[in-house]
Amino acid sequence: MQDNTLHGHLGAIAVVTLWGTTFVSSKVLLNAGLMPADIFVIRFLMAYLCMLIISHRRLWSDSIADELTLAGLGIMGGSLYFLTENMALIYSTTANVSILVSTTPLLTAILLAIFYKSERMSRRQAAGSLLAFVGVVLVVLNGQLVLHLNPLGDALALSASLTWALYSLLMRRIMGHYSADFITRKVFFYGILTIIPYFIFVTPMNIDTALYSSPKVIGNLLYLGLAASTGGYLLWNWVMKCLGAIKSTNYIYFQTLVTMVAGALILNERITWMALAGAVVLIAGMLRALRK
Repeated sequence: MQDNTLHGHLGAIAVVTLWGTTFVSSKVLLNAGLMPADIFVIRFLMAYLCMLIISHRRLWSDSIADELTLAGLGIMGGSLYFLTENMALIYSTTANVSILVSTTPLLTAILLAIFYKSERMSRRQAAGSLLAFVGVVLVVLNGQLVLHLNPLGDALALSASLTWALYSLLMRRIMGHYSADFITRKVFFYGILTIIPYFIFVTPMNIDTALYSSPKVIGNLLYLGLAASTGGYLLWNWVMKCLGAIKSTNYIYFQTLVTMVAGALILNERITWMALAGAVVLIAGMLRALRK
């Protein structure tokens, strides 16, 4: 049991490190001409095909209720989450969106406390989580002292945070009944299925063959589809089984720190004293939140 817990913490660190670097690939693809929905459906389709090879013996769950829960996971952790987050970036600033999406662990803790008494955080854990969030804010601001509010964009960013919190809540309900590979495959399936109306009623998918033949585009799509989606979601769902929803979701705070470092190393983005102070506060809060 202790080995599983240790492996769960290591797995969580691996996933948030992976997800914290995906913004670079997404930025390259957006600059190449792909839309957020295009990127989402391609990466999820690749991930689904991979998971179908890994997990193909069982196609359906035991009941309609469980199947609806799995469909909810595909919507909350897939189509709706990615659409709200990327649409928020259109209307609001990156700093606003990053901060508001980082409220996910706090919203998750509130929802789980309402529905599951066993998942309630202690005062020490709650204080650590709030401290980590303060660190996230300092890292994201990175010397910028003024936030420009946009009601629509900020509401979409909060919606993205809420969808992932609901993903954790639904996962808490079902993760003890099915294997991580089965759940992950179903998440990808329902994520793809529920994004189709967007292409029908909002905007069609970009099918420019010349665009998709670019080595740069192919490489980044493979990274997002195979590493970030297939590996990331599969490992994350297993981590939630090992650590529980609260501890797992708290690791999302670290994603901001990884993004800051990746931006400095790859995109030559500036890191200020405020961001460094935020990193220290974030780590201190995380250590407090993860303690028993």
